[in-house]
Amino acid sequence: MAEGEIELVRGLWISTRPRTWLDLARTLPLNELICVGDHLIRMPRAEFEHRDTAYATIDGLRAMVERHKNLQGIVRAREALELMRVGADSAPESMLRLAMLDAGLPEPELQVHLRIGDRLSPSADLGYRERRLAIQYDGGHHLEEEQIHSDRRRDKAFRTAGWTVLVFGKDDLADGFGDATVRIKGALRKAWIDPAVQAGFARPKG
Repeated sequence: MAEGEIELVRGLWISTRPRTWLDLARTLPLNELICVGDHLIRMPRAEFEHRDTAYATIDGLRAMVERHKNLQGIVRAREALELMRVGADSAPESMLRLAMLDAGLPEPELQVHLRIGDRLSPSADLGYRERRLAIQYDGGHHLEEEQIHSDRRRDKAFRTAGWTVLVFGKDDLADGFGDATVRIKGALRKAWIDPAVQAGFARPKG
């Protein structure tokens, strides 16, 4: 391994997270490799994770890939890099985005804030600001009572501002997001023909 690709953890030398990602390229399917990569490059929530920097950057991973041009799995690693994005807070969110791309949908924005520039604003996991479509993936922790109330406030804020909100969960993940992508296509089509939404395209509301 090259310098900087191993680290000492609790008295043991192990490969770093970025190098482990590269090694996983030998065996993981492309979509799963993208999910791992998205996790490495996501910006953490400091109040919950006690860190304020990502584990890796796209540029750093790309440089590492170029140092190991003959490594098994290198082609898959390069493919993954092209599809990785900062902003996915979970593997299901990454899987939903990839399913949307596979279904021919436009690439969505990630972590879409209702009010631009306001970090305290409600946000959607994915979405299309111009069409005022907010897409949420609510995992298991969203079943907790406190989180349910928070999610309701979040979704109400978007709907009050004239957005359509679609919420998906574990059943959609198990389905490979097949039905989800159909619903998203329908919502985008409806937004396109809705005069009220079209009026907002020229000057989207924050």
